[in-house]
Amino acid sequence: MSIRKRLTLILLSMMVLTCFLALVKGYQKSMSHGEQLLDSELKVVAGVLMQQPLSINAMAPKMQKSAQLQYQIWQAGELLSGSDELNLDLSQYQAGFQTLNIAGQRMRVFVFVTSLRTVVVAEPIAKRFELAEAVILSAMLPMLWAVPLLALFISFFVKYALAPLTRLSKQLALRQANDFTAINWQVTDEEIKPVISRLNDLFKRVETAYLRERFFASDAAHELRTPLSSLKINVHNLAAQQGDNQELQAMTQGINRLSNIVEQMLILGRTQPEQWQKQFKEQSLLAITQEGVSQLYEKIEAKNHTISLEGDDFIINGDEFTLVTLISNLLSNAIKYAPANGQIKITLKQMHKQRIWQIEDSGPGMTDDQKQLIFNRFYRVGGDQHPSGEQGAGLGMAIVQHIIAIYRAEIHLTDSDLGGLKVQVVFAGAKCD
Repeated sequence: MSIRKRLTLILLSMMVLTCFLALVKGYQKSMSHGEQLLDSELKVVAGVLMQQPLSINAMAPKMQKSAQLQYQIWQAGELLSGSDELNLDLSQYQAGFQTLNIAGQRMRVFVFVTSLRTVVVAEPIAKRFELAEAVILSAMLPMLWAVPLLALFISFFVKYALAPLTRLSKQLALRQANDFTAINWQVTDEEIKPVISRLNDLFKRVETAYLRERFFASDAAHELRTPLSSLKINVHNLAAQQGDNQELQAMTQGINRLSNIVEQMLILGRTQPEQWQKQFKEQSLLAITQEGVSQLYEKIEAKNHTISLEGDDFIINGDEFTLVTLISNLLSNAIKYAPANGQIKITLKQMHKQRIWQIEDSGPGMTDDQKQLIFNRFYRVGGDQHPSGEQGAGLGMAIVQHIIAIYRAEIHLTDSDLGGLKVQVVFAGAKCD
């Protein structure tokens, strides 16, 4: 939930709660004041009735029935006038205010006693509640109607107050991953100023670290190419002059391994998403897979592997170099870890809008922990002591992960029915051929 929505809900909740508490308090106050006013009214009515010119011998006038006010006028123990519904035994009541059950309803009764007469005035309690409710509604209804309007005002002003933060959020959301330029706009809000200042400082530090990490490996690898080439030539010349021996063979293997590391580091430096996406074009994944197999066929033949390629071709928008590198690295790993006379199976399949490139091998596979670490740079399953005896730099899967990011694809590592590892690369939105 956004800060704007949260603040609006909090303010509205507090406002509704305040209105409710005011309604309860107003109801209590209205009832209290209403009772005082209506009690005073009963006293006034009783005083007026006390002054009525009635006599015992005179016929008591017939009064209209009233649900709001009932009365009786007594003199010398006889009823002079009164409401038919009000039937009281005066001997049971004292002068003053009382609350009684009369004719099936609660009544507020005032008994006014003088030396000449006794006047009884009664009023239903329900009238008092109706009056209090009417007062409350008349006082609170405008406030209740104002709640939606206040909600609009609160939402608008919260949005206005959070506008700098919203603007900052949108700017950060639109930034590319490699955009470390400073946020250059002026704000007057004291809460936003330090945020922008700290972000700009962070961008500087991250840019420095990013550039150092990005260019160090590729620059170092590039500088190592020349001396490695020179070493290869010198070792070859020594072998030609003195013949092969174990020392020269070990030196040759070390140079070849170091050359492989250098090439992998150069490729890793080149596989940055922003460098490739601008030059994408339609590529046949079947053709690229066939090219990768042909490049590594000598290694496949040397270990007498059985390799199969199944499925339908599909077209993706991409770059040939990165796709060849991706497939070659995954195929190279399968060749390395599948035993001699083993099996490698490549499958291209379609599932809904997803296009899947899959490779399986009959090697020893990997544990769950190894699958979590395989994309780390310079990590190799089993290290150089792996039973396969194959040497490597431990950068192949790191390069694969970089290329996966270029295509916004997904990679899944699971166990294969062949006994080894199954790797699935899922491309979204590819075209069927």
